Amino acid sequence: MILKTSLLLAFALALSAVAAERPPALSPARTMAEAGMVDVRTLSSGLAEDMKYAGTDNFTGAAVDGYRSPKFFLIMHAAEALARVEAALHGQGYALRVWDCYRPARAVAAFVRWASDLSDTSTKAAHYPNLGKDALLGEYIAPVSGHSRGATVDLTLMHCASGRCEPLDMGTGFDFFDPLAHTADPRITAAQKANRERLLKAMAAEGFTNYPQEWWHFSLPAATPPVIYDVPVE
Repeated sequence: MILKTSLLLAFALALSAVAAERPPALSPARTMAEAGMVDVRTLSSGLAEDMKYAGTDNFTGAAVDGYRSPKFFLIMHAAEALARVEAALHGQGYALRVWDCYRPARAVAAFVRWASDLSDTSTKAAHYPNLGKDALLGEYIAPVSGHSRGATVDLTLMHCASGRCEPLDMGTGFDFFDPLAHTADPRITAAQKANRERLLKAMAAEGFTNYPQEWWHFSLPAATPPVIYDVPVE
């Protein structure tokens, strides 16, 4: 009886593991409206943007499939929460600069193709100087991204004075594939640590959680849908 119970338990755990690894379903939505997405700038005009994947200044070195315009979208609840973060920071003399929000599934597939091409190392110096490109797939570039659910954002913090806003020193740039980009990496300076913690605190106030391996990456679990989307950004 004990053996039978143990086998049943092992089988149940195996099924749970398979279910946990199963990728989310692809939504049939074909427009931003159908996906429930909103242009974040319509809710917060103070947000600055530098949408990396719509241009060539990113780790692939080229505009990424799915980004037809440098706009940034999130599902409504996440967009509203981000707008509240921006408003609170504005009152403290700070602002946000957004690098990426909703990411079409086709863009994630383009990342995987890029990572699989080991002959192209043109962006190594800027984005992965201490790693071989063969180390990026899986650890840093996954076949499914939370960004495709519409409740994840990549951003940094700026200090504003005399009408100008300048990015704070966070210790690394965006999409720097290295442990130094881990939010709590012990090698960063006291000032860089304080800057990361200020961003963490501001985002956490509205329910965003940080991905510990990337100081710039935040998701809103309470608003994250169970599906991924592939609507182009345009």
